[in-house]
Amino acid sequence: MTKKDRNITLVGMPASGKSTVGVLLAKRLGFSFVDVDIVIQEREKRLLKEIIAQEGLDGFMAVENRINASLDVDRSVIAPGGSVIYGKEAMEHLKQISTIVYLKLSYEDVKARLGNLVDRGVVLKDGMTLLDLYHERVPYYERYADITVDETGQTAGETVDCLRKMMEERLGMDGGRS
Repeated sequence: MTKKDRNITLVGMPASGKSTVGVLLAKRLGFSFVDVDIVIQEREKRLLKEIIAQEGLDGFMAVENRINASLDVDRSVIAPGGSVIYGKEAMEHLKQISTIVYLKLSYEDVKARLGNLVDRGVVLKDGMTLLDLYHERVPYYERYADITVDETGQTAGETVDCLRKMMEERLGMDGGRS
């Protein structure tokens, strides 16, 4: 099994369940779970909102790109922030070390799950709406994805069950015991 086959990276819009699905999937596969937002905060010794306040959105995305591009993990489910797809080096690296899974969610479901954007830590460029962000990002997620899981009408547990089965079939895994 290559390193690419030994890691899974979940990408998708904010509120698509990258962290929730990631933790559950990691447990079911016997993998570690890596929340890249926490890795960024630990390496930078600042909260994400502090990085954004001090360096702006572009500065934050440069930090995010650098840290994602340097991840060195094995047998892990990786949950980067939704904006990771803007980082060319990060996405090239994640594509080399993992199977990229796009957690697809309709705009309506994203909007319903997010509620108050500020409370959820979603930062939009000036003049941009959530709908603009959705339309901007979806093509990136689709381009990078090795696998797409449509979460419409599914609970997190159902998404995990579907994804675990897909990964085990795709990679010849036996529930993480190999």
